[in-house]
Amino acid sequence: MRHLLLASILLLSAPALADTAGDRWFSHVKVLADDNMEGRLTGTPGYDRAAAYVAEQFAKLGLQPAGTDGYLQSVALTEQTLNLPASKLALDGAPLQLGEQVLPGNRVPQMKGPFDAELVFIGSGLHLPEAGHDDFAGIDLKGKIAVVLASGPARISGALKSHARSAELWPAMQRAGAIGLLNIANPNQMDVPWARQKLFANTPGMRLSDPALNDAKQPFFTGSFSPAEAGMLFAKSGHSFADMVKLADAGAELPRFPLNRRLAGEIAAVDRQLTSPNVVGLLPGRDRKLKSEYVVLTAHLDHLGVGQPVNGDAIYNGAMDNASGIASMIETGRALKAKKPKRSVLLVAVTAEERGLLGSRYFANRPTVPADAIVANINMDMYLPLWPFTHVTALGAEESSLGLVSARAAREVGATQVPDEAPERNLFVRSDQYSFVRTGVPALALKFASSNPEQQAIQKDWLTNRYHAPSDDLSQPINPAYAVTFNRYLERLILSVADQPERPRWNEESFFKRFAKAPPAAQ
Repeated sequence: MRHLLLASILLLSAPALADTAGDRWFSHVKVLADDNMEGRLTGTPGYDRAAAYVAEQFAKLGLQPAGTDGYLQSVALTEQTLNLPASKLALDGAPLQLGEQVLPGNRVPQMKGPFDAELVFIGSGLHLPEAGHDDFAGIDLKGKIAVVLASGPARISGALKSHARSAELWPAMQRAGAIGLLNIANPNQMDVPWARQKLFANTPGMRLSDPALNDAKQPFFTGSFSPAEAGMLFAKSGHSFADMVKLADAGAELPRFPLNRRLAGEIAAVDRQLTSPNVVGLLPGRDRKLKSEYVVLTAHLDHLGVGQPVNGDAIYNGAMDNASGIASMIETGRALKAKKPKRSVLLVAVTAEERGLLGSRYFANRPTVPADAIVANINMDMYLPLWPFTHVTALGAEESSLGLVSARAAREVGATQVPDEAPERNLFVRSDQYSFVRTGVPALALKFASSNPEQQAIQKDWLTNRYHAPSDDLSQPINPAYAVTFNRYLERLILSVADQPERPRWNEESFFKRFAKAPPAAQ
């Protein structure tokens, strides 16, 4: 109640212009997070209604259609639905409870038919020989199932560890001849409690239908094991799960060893094909030469749909995740149109972020403009305007020249840019800017940063109780005034990138510089 009262006071004292801007921003959030959008699940009528709304807003702004069908770019997807009653798992012959102790994965194609394999603990599961760390080196995984604890040495940057868990993992698994992967979350670093993760056990997963765009080129057994019961996996290894967690919390390198246990079973799954659109609008640049280059602003439009009820509510509205980002995209598009940037700006509302960054990966690899003309990506995902905008984290700021541009834009609105305070949450690879990074495009993802214990408590409470829950709805203390300040920062950031003479560049020491493409030759 105190936060609601504070929000009301700030809104009443805000200048009239900001109040109007806040009303516009919140009007989009209200439409997209309304129950009639049914949680905007990719591939559903609710998502399609949301996409139509965004396309309508782009048209009202006067943005040019830049999809493959007007404002829309259709993305072909393969949906995988697990049949848990028809599936089974056993540890050394003792049955495991699917949906309780183990949650089978649904994004990578599940292995067809029965399996029976040794379990091998490979620490953090990071393949980073360039950083002097490779959990796959010198260990026999052929025909076996790798077990990993989400962690990594403190000496390696959060961004690099996150990259290894994403892009490097499945090729390393394939080279090693492993048949499966069992993940264990660090119980001290979980965004979503296991009790709520279990609610999604029967939710379908997705992958891109074009196999060239997927990291896993073959089926695997995949699953997550309950951290509260993970001790049983280590019971015959001479090590304890509790000791592994202590090492992980200390940022130490984890040992690797056989668990001397076997996992057997079969996961039943069915695939179906569907399509879902990205929504793409173009604001042409005003400079004769630079208008042929593009700054891409992204935010994901999808959320989790209708699922298992929590406190009687089954609609996962996704107000903060990520109706807020789409609302900021629309309002920033309005501001930029009045400023007429030199480079062109693409506004891309992407689908299937919640299913593995699929819409953004498709657009980054199959863009509707020349790929080598995309100079930067700025992404918003669940930036959380729940306290005043005084500090911002720009994920990826240490990797490219965009970091300095962002810090300057923050100062212009009275804010300070700070590093990621929780790199082990893997945020660098958990949202859509990462799809552009992997194609060589410098990119940032923007978040409100907490600056005091009260704000940290608000963030922790939100992640524990509202993140990926039906309570991320319109009843929470959303403050449009905070979002308006963020939007002013976002506008300045994009305008600076669009107007500077030189393209953004990767920093010399950045690992991700290796993905950079040479710019097109001057005409």
